[in-house]
Amino acid sequence: MNSKILTVREATLGVLRSFGVDRVFGNPGSTELAFLGDWPDDIDYVLGLQEGCVVGMADGYAQATGRPAFVNLHSAAGLGHALGNLFTAFRNKTPMVVTAGQQARSLLRMRPYLFAEDAEQFPKPYVKWSAEPARAEDVPAAIAQAFLTATQHPRGPTFVSVPSDDWARPASRPPARRIATEFAPDSAAIVRLGTAIAAAKRPAFVVGPEVDRNGCVDAMVAVAERAKAAVWASPMSSRSSFPELHPQFSGFLPASPGGLAHALRDADLIVVFGAPVFTFHVEGQCDLLDDGTPVWQVTDDPTEAASAATGDTIISTLPKAVEALLSALPHTIAREAAAGRPRPVVPAATNPIPSAYALSRLAALMPADAIVVEEAPSHRPAIQTFLPRPGADSFYTMASGGLGYSVPASVGVALARPGRRTVCLVGDGSAMYCIQAIWTAAQRKLPITFVVLNNSGYGAMRAFSRLMQAHRPPGIDLPGIDFVALANGLGCPGKRVTDVADLDHMLDEALASHGPALVDITVDPTISDLFASAPSHGVE
Repeated sequence: MNSKILTVREATLGVLRSFGVDRVFGNPGSTELAFLGDWPDDIDYVLGLQEGCVVGMADGYAQATGRPAFVNLHSAAGLGHALGNLFTAFRNKTPMVVTAGQQARSLLRMRPYLFAEDAEQFPKPYVKWSAEPARAEDVPAAIAQAFLTATQHPRGPTFVSVPSDDWARPASRPPARRIATEFAPDSAAIVRLGTAIAAAKRPAFVVGPEVDRNGCVDAMVAVAERAKAAVWASPMSSRSSFPELHPQFSGFLPASPGGLAHALRDADLIVVFGAPVFTFHVEGQCDLLDDGTPVWQVTDDPTEAASAATGDTIISTLPKAVEALLSALPHTIAREAAAGRPRPVVPAATNPIPSAYALSRLAALMPADAIVVEEAPSHRPAIQTFLPRPGADSFYTMASGGLGYSVPASVGVALARPGRRTVCLVGDGSAMYCIQAIWTAAQRKLPITFVVLNNSGYGAMRAFSRLMQAHRPPGIDLPGIDFVALANGLGCPGKRVTDVADLDHMLDEALASHGPALVDITVDPTISDLFASAPSHGVE
């Protein structure tokens, strides 16, 4: 019964179970021991060796399961270590409840060791809601509120700071509650959008990460096929929301205003689903924002709606909106279906190994249902060209631009999808941010293939320095990192590939491994244009 007096810890564990939490991701410290002692057998404690790894693993797990993840961090310093990936979770719109220990209430007035000053303010603005409850007995209800807030659209992380002596205090279990989070679009607006799509001659759909996050890729394909529209992936999309070998898939929009306008220059109607209008990374003139091309947006995020530079917006959760739009469209539209992008020409097998060739071989060798968790920004044009993803639940990356996500996120994804191969595709610079997560993969014998595209530096910075005409900047080259030794030291076997003749064998071996395995591929350091509207089909 709800009136039964429990400890704060017992009541909180009941809250976790009520929200379907089967794993807690954490890195423990002294301020958390009262919560962690005599840990229950029915909740798996997933240990990360650094707090950024912990949040990254929880992010991957929540993204792959669609359920909120629970994170337990150590005090203010631990939260500080985690803030980079907490920012990524915010931009990924990941449902996640983060807790951190606080010093005992009896000591707070004296600013003790491990004291977190203004603890609830620390992670703002990159959490949806945060609290340090005024009373110990309020902790379980605050954590329940954090779950309910994290799972409402737009989803995102929340935070609760818990003083260390609260866990043993008496408390009552808060009543179990559910919030129906889906909401439907304005029906008149959907009719207007359906009419506009039917009347257009060359409509273009821009699909963003929320389509896949909300489980409506198949419905999106049905709408696109009925509309016969060209389909583009939104700039910097962190998911694969449309099958990339579909005959109507036109490619990936660049995050540059001029390049995006060039790519969409033939469209007489643009409809953006589950993404901002638009995400840019560099300055420039975007003519379509001023030339009168009709733009519509469908989003569950009121902030994205208000900040759009142009067009009309329908606010709705994506499944409801896409279903309603399919019903509003005529069954037959008299125009030819848009033609998709041409198939690329695979570059020759040469030394040094072109990253495009390495990616084409990875695409050919890995299982059809493999999940790619990516963080190789300088190789993204080649990834988008030579490693096409099939859509739903097949691709994950960070929406924030902050490095350190993919290695731990691949652990979370592998925990969520134990029957499938996870491929963590990472650059050498990116890999060094949370390399410790490989230890967790090794301890749990997770089927993850870590593929390092090693160009001995921050390749994206090489590209930016050329784009911005910054000559000879320091801190870009990264010689001498031995990823095989690092992997071996963390309990994961690894091999280095320097000759293209060895590539297939090394990839095959790593992809067949029952636990994690790492392949460090020395690739050609030449970097392509990161903001081209269509990636080159030649050697990168």
